[in-house]
Amino acid sequence: MCQLLGMNCNVPTDICFSFAGFQARGGATDVHGDGWGIAFFEGRGTRVFLDPKPSSVSPVAELVRGYPIHSKNVIAHIRKATQGVIALENTHPFMRELWGRYWIFAHNGNLPDFSPLLDGSFTPVGETDSERVFCWLLQNIRQRFDGRVPNRSMLFDVLHELTLDLSARGSCNYLLSNGDCLFAHCSTQLSYIVRQAPFAVAHLCDQDLTIDFSDVTTPDDRVAVIATVPLTDNEEWLPMPVGSLWLFAEGAPVAHRHTGRQAENIPG
Repeated sequence: MCQLLGMNCNVPTDICFSFAGFQARGGATDVHGDGWGIAFFEGRGTRVFLDPKPSSVSPVAELVRGYPIHSKNVIAHIRKATQGVIALENTHPFMRELWGRYWIFAHNGNLPDFSPLLDGSFTPVGETDSERVFCWLLQNIRQRFDGRVPNRSMLFDVLHELTLDLSARGSCNYLLSNGDCLFAHCSTQLSYIVRQAPFAVAHLCDQDLTIDFSDVTTPDDRVAVIATVPLTDNEEWLPMPVGSLWLFAEGAPVAHRHTGRQAENIPG
């Protein structure tokens, strides 16, 4: 299946180091060669780069790897196709507008019989179950709040309810952001790490590349990175429990919820 990469920070940060390892998995160190994409939030704007070529050989990916775009929320995806042909319109992440903000979504999994009734407010362009999920989520979020813009907690509650429905239909790991925070659902496999002072040295699994984060950060910086499979081999990544929905804000996990349980606050 596909792989996901997300970043949520308390200050705008570049993702060049993490992306270097993630890029290699798109056809070099792993089999996810059916396209890739990445989205950066910058203020009210969003930069989205997509390419149906494998990320390991994509000139666009090389551009992104060497371009230190600073963002507080980033979502990236490398694809191993299950539904839909290899084409630009089927390449994640997907973007839509709701309440005057861009929303970004990427999915790893397979929902073979998911054909929801859509009212036309959000319509898939491609053929993937992933884009149908995104349109369905935004349609339901829009309907639930009826023009009222919800806060993070309210969004988290509704997303939890909707994700319970999705989880019963198949595997559905996803990352979702509106630029304010980042939601992550672990259906089968996701891990995360929070990097904060005192910063240390990190080494990538997929590239012989090392960085000393103390050289490129300030003591107040905090960065959460979420990935399907940990990107470094000398840091402690925390696996998310299967069947859990997480809310990341300002570079830290602030709440998570499991099936049938109440939201829990997480220190830090």
